[in-house]
Amino acid sequence: MLQPKGDTMINLKETLKDGGSVIGTMVSLFDRPQVACVMKSAGFDFFIIDCEHGPFDYGKISGILLLAKEAGIPALVRIPEPRREVILKCMEMGAKGLLMPNTETAEQARTLVSCAKYAPEGNRGVALMREHTSFRKPENVTSYMKQANDQTLLMVQIESAAGLENLNEILDVEGIDVAFVGPADLSQSLGIMGQMEHPDFVNALETIIRTADGKGKTSGIHVMDTKAVKHWQSRGMRCNMFSSDVNLIMQAAAAGLKDIRK
Repeated sequence: MLQPKGDTMINLKETLKDGGSVIGTMVSLFDRPQVACVMKSAGFDFFIIDCEHGPFDYGKISGILLLAKEAGIPALVRIPEPRREVILKCMEMGAKGLLMPNTETAEQARTLVSCAKYAPEGNRGVALMREHTSFRKPENVTSYMKQANDQTLLMVQIESAAGLENLNEILDVEGIDVAFVGPADLSQSLGIMGQMEHPDFVNALETIIRTADGKGKTSGIHVMDTKAVKHWQSRGMRCNMFSSDVNLIMQAAAAGLKDIRK
């Protein structure tokens, strides 16, 4: 095992259920499995492989997820669409959870749960000699399936006016854990592109926080600077993402070059 002795993987779902906060980042370009070790060493609680905008094929996803498991860091996948094949394959490859972009209806949320969770919570196909079991058949299959359901974190991304309008119904779907904000797309949909301090945008996020809290669920956001992370943490968002692989490299490079050349 690659993780130091005694360094166990955080249970994201349990941490959030207990009122804790977690910080992750987005892996949007770099497809080498070792990126999982980098994110672990950097101190992130989790990361998400971006298969909505990123170039990852199933083989690349599998390698990253497998090394993330060995390194002791939860890796999730942002799927490109709510389709059974995509959801099932990501779960079989060992994803600790899924993020579904542009969720606008309860039906989409139900599809996510149905394909990601085993019965009786869903209808996930059963294939136990896969990456998610380290290619070992569980001694007690029923117990394993229940544990997998209990630990799988399912996040719906609210990034449109329609998603905001249907938020109550979406979060009423049993099995959905996190209402996650896509700020750029949400501001675009609201007609205030990039205006993150606009009253309409702020009110939308406050509504998401309040609605999630009222249903015993969690909210979160993906932002690029620490000030924004701290702000929305203070407002009650507990499952947040800071920056991305590309942005972190660009920021560090730009800062270093500026210092060298001044």
